[in-house]
Amino acid sequence: MNTSDLLDIGTQALLLAAKLSAPILITALVVGFAISLFQSITQIQEVTLSFVPKAVAVAIALLVCGHWMIAESVTFTHQMFDKIPSLVGAG
Repeated sequence: MNTSDLLDIGTQALLLAAKLSAPILITALVVGFAISLFQSITQIQEVTLSFVPKAVAVAIALLVCGHWMIAESVTFTHQMFDKIPSLVGAG
């Protein structure tokens, strides 16, 4: 295993982490912004008001994107296991 192989695996892992976290983070960001905007307009300054809608939206995003996220993780894992012989030097 040389440095370029290690950097390639690290880059792929970081890209996968970014791809898998994007739907959840973007959902939480959009819902949080909408709730903050609503609180600013109505001048309701309740801290707990933003938690429940954000939690529900993230749960829905997980339900919608969960299958894709698992499929991406399994594909990445299969690719890593397929690379083992070439990384060890047997191929």
